[in-house]
Amino acid sequence: MNANLILPLILIVGMFWFMNRQQKKQRAAQEERQNSLEKGSEVVTIGGLHAVVDSVDKVAKTVDLDAEGVILTFDLAAIRTIKPKAPAAGEKVVVDDLKPAETPAEDKIVNTNEPADK
Repeated sequence: MNANLILPLILIVGMFWFMNRQQKKQRAAQEERQNSLEKGSEVVTIGGLHAVVDSVDKVAKTVDLDAEGVILTFDLAAIRTIKPKAPAAGEKVVVDDLKPAETPAEDKIVNTNEPADK
């Protein structure tokens, strides 16, 4: 084979391999999210519907969502986002990342009633 043909061929094969690898990771992450669904989870569908999971059928791969009293059945693949659960009312929340606010080293107080120096 010609050397001018080998390099583009290697680049094309490499590009397809990396794209396939990325899609496989995304598919695995989506499947993991779908398997973590449980009753009471707040979700958003691909159509933008915000609802609460009422039941999950892993065999049929469907989920029943309660949207303000209306029960709707969707495929598991229709769940785009699972909202993080908020802490319970009596549960303590620990925040480690907060740092005290930095204050400027020198604060100048300006009296606006006096005329400015010339």
